[in-house]
Amino acid sequence: MKVGIVGLASSGKSTLFNALTHGVAETGRFGSGRAEVNRAQVLVPDERLDWLADLYGPKKKTPATVDFLDAPGLVAGSTDKATARLIGDLRTVDALLQVVRVFDDPAVPHPAGSIDPVRDVSDFDAELILADLAVVENRLARVVSDLGKGVEPAVLGPEKDLLERVQGALEEGRPARSVDLSAKERQVLRGYALLSQKPAILIGNVGEDDASGGDSDAALREYAASAGLPYLPVAAQIESEIAQMEDAEAAEFLADLGIERPSRDRVIRAAFDLLSLIIFFTFGEDECRAWTVARDSDAVEAAGKIHSDIARGFIRAEIVDLGTLREAGSWAAAKDVGKHRLEGKEYRMRDGDCVIFRFNV
Repeated sequence: MKVGIVGLASSGKSTLFNALTHGVAETGRFGSGRAEVNRAQVLVPDERLDWLADLYGPKKKTPATVDFLDAPGLVAGSTDKATARLIGDLRTVDALLQVVRVFDDPAVPHPAGSIDPVRDVSDFDAELILADLAVVENRLARVVSDLGKGVEPAVLGPEKDLLERVQGALEEGRPARSVDLSAKERQVLRGYALLSQKPAILIGNVGEDDASGGDSDAALREYAASAGLPYLPVAAQIESEIAQMEDAEAAEFLADLGIERPSRDRVIRAAFDLLSLIIFFTFGEDECRAWTVARDSDAVEAAGKIHSDIARGFIRAEIVDLGTLREAGSWAAAKDVGKHRLEGKEYRMRDGDCVIFRFNV
């Protein structure tokens, strides 16, 4: 899973990046036109995998991962090359974390001269919509031209209808994700990598005083609810500082601030929910590993995550859910009490499944 951290300049994106990744990326520099991005891979904390590793004592423990991309701050209305490169980078991610400035700090002036989170969300969304509109208009012009030449009307006709509906929404200032689409249409549109179609989470970057809750972000919460977007408040500055501490010290500081879980855990959980992802486990003395798949993936698709040969030669999946495995104490004990299941190709994987794939190639 690749997640892009985005927002207007001076919103605190790089600060959040540091909080999520335990990084030390320089902050306050993208406003000068710098176009590079910060990238880091984060291991997904999962006490279930830790338990499996304690049980089997493997040579290797491999958690699931999330790749975070910290994009340069966008300046509303900018059309420079840096902005074009930013848009290109964002088209590669699976989801967006849109950081919105809620905190007020005279030492870090807001480019617009005032703090207005709802205005900032609207300004940023408008930039994405304009970028998407250019993509849709260019593709639509090619489709219309090809149809005029008699090229593949059975294929291009439905695509033209789809593009015209999306174009209408974008021209009205609505994101592509707001258009009611069939599963097939969503798949076609996904090929254009439209930014406003990507799933998004709003992150309210609040001050330390509101780290454990407050009303400074009330308007932003209301906006997120009305737009149907997940929302998380994060005090990015203080959490980025805590992220540099040892685990015990960090836990103590978070408790003092009234923060139950660090932002990394909360953001990763929200991203998994947003993208409808689950985790299954393989295990043994060589390796205990967490694998990420889309919810409702069948057993063959899950097997393919491990290796294409396993999917190609799939025979069956032997499964015990991790909760049952814990209760039984071992794989053999779970089989003895009838909690071991044999599943075929059509089985839909569930979060927490521990699985052995049987195959022959």
